Amino acid sequence: MLLEKSFFERPASAVAPDLLGCTLVRRIEGVTYRGVIVETEAYDASDPACHGYRRKTQRNAAIFGAPCTAYVYLIYGIYHCVNIVTDREDFCSAVLIRAIECDRLPSWSNPKEKMNRAGAGPGKLCRLFKIDRQLDGVTLHPDFDLWLEARSPNFNEPIIQTTRIGITQGVDLPWRWYLSDRLSVSKR
Repeated sequence: MLLEKSFFERPASAVAPDLLGCTLVRRIEGVTYRGVIVETEAYDASDPACHGYRRKTQRNAAIFGAPCTAYVYLIYGIYHCVNIVTDREDFCSAVLIRAIECDRLPSWSNPKEKMNRAGAGPGKLCRLFKIDRQLDGVTLHPDFDLWLEARSPNFNEPIIQTTRIGITQGVDLPWRWYLSDRLSVSKR
């Protein structure tokens, strides 16, 4: 079942844990790939680690977009990261998808990569699902070949909440969540 826009019309810190167990879906050349979301991080306008903390720019404009859109950016000049915009338009708030657990690997994936580690990190999952800046600002919907599906109503996995990874500001905010029993989590 497709996650509707109303699901995302809440603060990032509320949406992030609720995305665990949901499925990130990507259609590429007519083939559909799925990955269960096992790790997320929240960012918003009050947070100095958020890309839109200081001001809106051409690079970060999508994070100020409508809820249920993608904010895709490049880090270290080589890795893409995908965020889901939350809350309300013209307010920067988003959830970084840090890791997914795939149902199958695409043919272009690294053949030496273990199935449960192929999407274990934001750069790895974007490379695996061919998510790049071309998807920046798109609405998450099958019409745009990138969307999210709701988790099972029977979902009951233990969730761990902790501080975020790889940032230098806002380090004390406990805005990272992950499924404790999944091997695809980027870092424990």
